[in-house]
Amino acid sequence: MKTRYIAHITIEAQTPLKVGSNSSDFLQDSPIQKDWNGLPMILGTSIAGVLRKHYRDEYKNDDLFGFQRMDEKKENDLSEGSKVILSNALLLDENKKVNEGFVEKSKSSFLKLFDNLPIREHTKIDHRGVTGSSKEFSKFDEEVVYKGTQFKFSIEVLEDEASFKKLLELLQSPSFRLGGGTTKGFGKFKVLEINKTTIETAEQLAEYSSSLKSELINNRRVDLSTVEAKNHNIYTLKIKPDDFFMFGSGFGDTDADQTPVYEKVVDYDLKDLTAKQILIPASSVKGALSHRTVFYYNKNQKIYADKLNKEEQKQYVDENNDAVNAIFGHKKEIDKDSQKELGQKGKLLISDCFKVDQHQAKVFDHVTIDRFTGGAIDGHLFQEKTIANNGDDDWYELEILLEKGIDEVFVEAFEKALNDVCSGMLALGGATTKGHGVFSGTLLKDGVVLYEEDCNGR
Repeated sequence: MKTRYIAHITIEAQTPLKVGSNSSDFLQDSPIQKDWNGLPMILGTSIAGVLRKHYRDEYKNDDLFGFQRMDEKKENDLSEGSKVILSNALLLDENKKVNEGFVEKSKSSFLKLFDNLPIREHTKIDHRGVTGSSKEFSKFDEEVVYKGTQFKFSIEVLEDEASFKKLLELLQSPSFRLGGGTTKGFGKFKVLEINKTTIETAEQLAEYSSSLKSELINNRRVDLSTVEAKNHNIYTLKIKPDDFFMFGSGFGDTDADQTPVYEKVVDYDLKDLTAKQILIPASSVKGALSHRTVFYYNKNQKIYADKLNKEEQKQYVDENNDAVNAIFGHKKEIDKDSQKELGQKGKLLISDCFKVDQHQAKVFDHVTIDRFTGGAIDGHLFQEKTIANNGDDDWYELEILLEKGIDEVFVEAFEKALNDVCSGMLALGGATTKGHGVFSGTLLKDGVVLYEEDCNGR
């Protein structure tokens, strides 16, 4: 009998999770994957795909997950199946248990929280940093799973104990993400618990149950260790607002027509959602950093807009810019000459930032001005709600992971863009032309200070 190494793993989403179902409905452009009870789930195939990629990147071999291969003469099939078996990751209820049966008619109030999930609004922008009217630069939304949601899944490896241990270590890596949108803030999680066992005899196999509800026989709890990000540099932005900022929700309330984006978080101690928390979406920060990185890279290469016509300018912005391709990636497309599929995933991992809302909101009144008369247009008064600086301890911390091995010219441009955030030269969020979104603070790289602004002196 083949020896089996089995582990039950409990994880918690540290940022919202985007596990797409590859479908759309009347309410969302991109709803998440749900199980038979209508609860969020992560397919085992998704976990296996990410694990395989990380295993290949780390150990330069992924034969553990199976392969198709012929001998040199193309006569004998040397293919082997995968030695790794993964279950789907199922949602934990308020009692930290999975629901493998049907609970649709007896859903608890906690499970009903997942009937209506947060929706993230996005708008595609062009190379000038503004929205366009064409379909290419259009509005779209994504459904996500709450931060704080916990899942449980199992992993089984046949015969190879060393590889089993390596897989458990990979799951604890800071760069390991699940689901989609990992380069724009989603998919970060924390391993809360790993229980493992070894099955070596037929008697033990007869006692073993594949149910995630069952305790493993001869269960041993794994000591969780701090795993360093071997292939990434970790940048930390510690910033605080000079006065006001707003990352728009796209909606209004009883006080204002435009409001900041808030999001609630799952709390298993409360067995409920927390009060709304301030959210700094990573996708918004990423967009600002991308445009400023282009500026510094083009400046370094002596590429100036006033020396080029409009068509030539497009060759050095957005996905046509070498720095953007190297760090932020670019979409898939077919090369017209070679007919090869092009595209590259971003090498940047940035996490959403949440903060408990203890702030005094500030509402600004505005009116649209008639360009001809210089007077106010009737009926065009609107309000804008912003988040105000809450004092000396009002700090926000953003974590950014960047793959090692990128050309220093690109990295230098990117780090200058990060410096601009800390010095107040790169505003974040909406209404930046009205003075909002100016931050100051400190930039660290792998724990070492790269830039520090004297916040009290500004």
